Amino acid sequence: MPKFTKKQKANLELVPENPVSMEEAVKVLKSFQAMKFDQSINIVASLGIDPKQADQALRGSIAMPKGIGRSARVIAFCNSDKAPDALEAGAIEAGAEELVAKVAGGWTDFDVAIASPDVMRFVGTLGKVLGPKGLMPSPKAGTVTPDVKTAVAEFAAGKQEYRNDDGGNIHLVVGKMSFSEADILENLTFFIETVEKIKPAAAKGLYFKKVVVSGTMTPGVQIAV
Repeated sequence: MPKFTKKQKANLELVPENPVSMEEAVKVLKSFQAMKFDQSINIVASLGIDPKQADQALRGSIAMPKGIGRSARVIAFCNSDKAPDALEAGAIEAGAEELVAKVAGGWTDFDVAIASPDVMRFVGTLGKVLGPKGLMPSPKAGTVTPDVKTAVAEFAAGKQEYRNDDGGNIHLVVGKMSFSEADILENLTFFIETVEKIKPAAAKGLYFKKVVVSGTMTPGVQIAV
């Protein structure tokens, strides 16, 4: 049996036995005893999809209306005419063949890779490096785009790429514990509405099987959707 600290035990006692509304879930989160750092708030949605079916796979990107309280390290694969704009928008590195060579050499100290379509012939060679890390640019995720500058700015500000895992779950960050209840609720609502809109036509039965929100080091609170 795992051993819990007094703080963990106190927080566990605050967890409702049954799923609650988003409003109530946020109140419970904010009532947990605080840690010594500003915890991220995470959401996991277990969906009634068949991940093995291509027409039920979910992948895209989402920018929370109130942000997520952190920035991301973004690089941009683009030609020299777009590189200055990408750097101005917040990219930590920008370039074409020379940046591809740097990444091919093992450098992956970044969170998001944006690519202009005209350089994907070079970026495509990085599949074995970026693919396993989930960093390969993709049109579906909004990370392959002619508008490199805008994409860099959005992802640097906290826009997140999502895709379902093998169990049909989507995991995302929806804010920080320091956010107001209203801001957390707005982000949660936006997430649920976004996932509703992308429901595959082939998905049958209950779509939202279970939705749980939690802090980095708090118990999970199940939301009734």
